[in-house]
Amino acid sequence: MIELTRIDGTVFYLNPDLIEVIEASHDTHITLINGHRYVCAESPELIADRIADYRRATMGAIRRSA
Repeated sequence: MIELTRIDGTVFYLNPDLIEVIEASHDTHITLINGHRYVCAESPELIADRIADYRRATMGAIRRSA
């Protein structure tokens, strides 16, 4: 899960495996594969970095256990 911030400042966690589209307008809009939409304060670039960090961490855990 990656940590994101809603526009009102509250923090939520999102499963990056469910992200279909990230759009940058005034705010960042995330659309999931099930059609749910979220608006967050982070930039698409920061979200991409967090997804990459998440993937590195989870792949490292898989390699260590094998």
